[in-house]
Amino acid sequence: MRHSLLALALLTSLAACQKAEAPAADVAAAPVAASGDTAEADAKFADLSARALDGWFQLSPVAATQIGEHKYDSEIDDLSAAGRQKGVDFGKKILAELDALDASKLSRQNQVDAAILRNQLQYGIWDTETQQGWAWDPQVYNSLAGGALYNLMAREFAPLPDRLRSATARMEKIPALLAQSRENLDPARVPKVHAETVLKQNDGILSIVSMFITPHLKELPEADRARAEKASEALGKAVAEQKQWLEKTLVPNAKGDFRIGQTMYDQKLQFALLSSLSRAEIKQRAEGELKRVREEMYGIARTVLKDKAGAPPMPDAPSDEQQQKAIEAALELAYADKPARDKVVEAAEAALKSATDFVREKDLVTLPDSPVKIITMPEFQRGVAVAYCDSPGPLDKNLETFYAVSPIPEEWDAKKVDSFLREYNGRMIHLLSIHEGTPGHYLEGWHSAKFPSTLRAVLRSGMFAEGWAVYTENMMAEAGYMDNDPLFRLVQLKFYLRTIANAILDQGVHVDNWTKEQAMDLMVRQTFQQEREADGKWTRVQLTSAQLPTYFVGVQEHYDTRKAMEAKLGDKFNLKAYHDQILSYGAPPVRFARELMLDQPIE
Repeated sequence: MRHSLLALALLTSLAACQKAEAPAADVAAAPVAASGDTAEADAKFADLSARALDGWFQLSPVAATQIGEHKYDSEIDDLSAAGRQKGVDFGKKILAELDALDASKLSRQNQVDAAILRNQLQYGIWDTETQQGWAWDPQVYNSLAGGALYNLMAREFAPLPDRLRSATARMEKIPALLAQSRENLDPARVPKVHAETVLKQNDGILSIVSMFITPHLKELPEADRARAEKASEALGKAVAEQKQWLEKTLVPNAKGDFRIGQTMYDQKLQFALLSSLSRAEIKQRAEGELKRVREEMYGIARTVLKDKAGAPPMPDAPSDEQQQKAIEAALELAYADKPARDKVVEAAEAALKSATDFVREKDLVTLPDSPVKIITMPEFQRGVAVAYCDSPGPLDKNLETFYAVSPIPEEWDAKKVDSFLREYNGRMIHLLSIHEGTPGHYLEGWHSAKFPSTLRAVLRSGMFAEGWAVYTENMMAEAGYMDNDPLFRLVQLKFYLRTIANAILDQGVHVDNWTKEQAMDLMVRQTFQQEREADGKWTRVQLTSAQLPTYFVGVQEHYDTRKAMEAKLGDKFNLKAYHDQILSYGAPPVRFARELMLDQPIE
């Protein structure tokens, strides 16, 4: 979920699936044994970490609610000029204190946390001062307004009347936030696609009120109910005013370029990923993987199409066109197995159970003991991704994880629906449930939450989480999921091609100025995505930057780490033990998990 840019150190960690269980109370991980210098340095870092977190929670109360800090549930982020400056000043103050610490004297785990903290402080300052999303991205305000209410009402972390009173206070403050958006946003800098997307999402704020708040107002005392009804009415008027401004002012005058350009992209990529791979290395690896995976898919196609009437030519050394036709023909066999239009969520539930049962049977990794629930994606979140995992914040305990699936829009005609369901066929829904559920995001979040660093829980790496989720897709196929069905392996490789394409597409668009035609060729022809999926990804790459590569970079670093551990342990390597160990570090950037596992210096 996406919220205020003031506390970007929180926000970047919230882009991926959140923690499923509260970590221990320690702010920093305690070393097993420490010298006097290390103990003193760790104590200073623990104090600094605690103050950094509390400052961020105050500056970004909506994100704080999602994280599980509920002291500020009645407040909302201040995106005025004064509010933004307050956030920058705070970030620079904490950064100066961090720079004054001798990181070499910290325990190894705290060296990792110090590196993560420094990166996120620098990222937050850069975002406000350099990227300036507050001036050109209306998604910031819309997502914040929706999250302000949704985060309070979606989970039962406190008695309903208490949450309703907090929601009332926020409903009273959202009109001011929307007014700030009208003051801050410069239509000349706002990309048309951003303005149009937020216009479509605008009414979703009120759908949260009608779904989660209004039906329960009768449970409030009369005075509280009257205040809530007044706040709801005022919010309705403010949302209507915002819609009129979006329609009459922002959309018609939105002239900004959605491409952020090479300089900005390279800076953002390093902040967002904190990876050891450069943009050039990411591109080189992705293009190499694209070629390798297509060759493997061709091999599978030759197997499943053998002796089938009407099969295309499949020579040992195919031309590009022969390879293309064979893979397309094989994929058609998988596309034939697709759910009904109104059965997508039901199919996802069955697939999640199947994947969970398989992990248990094969003993691949320790399974969670906390609940997960498949839900229909809230309206205000739709339009960017088909599904996401949304676990409780790291400071909330024993609450449900949501596996959200976007419904097929009612206005879609039969052709669009068929395109969507061909992409999200029966086997692909299994992969989606592996990625978002078990053993992907849901399971990883449960494991990572056990690490005793609140700072790391709050600043968890989206790249680690997304990379792990993609890693599990291949791991499950290698373990024989769905009885080693070759069509499942074919669809899994196609799903992986999407990950590869994401990395190529993101820098192709934002750095190399790709056109939509170039983007669609990569997605539809080279990586076999259906037109509906590719068209949605074209929208997503315009709306975001430096997020799509997290999947590919993350999985590459996970593969590298596993290979390094297999080489180190040899015959003693145990897959379940490896999985449990890599997940035990609280989801730092993968490079740090690798250094911890291999006992290497923390870079």
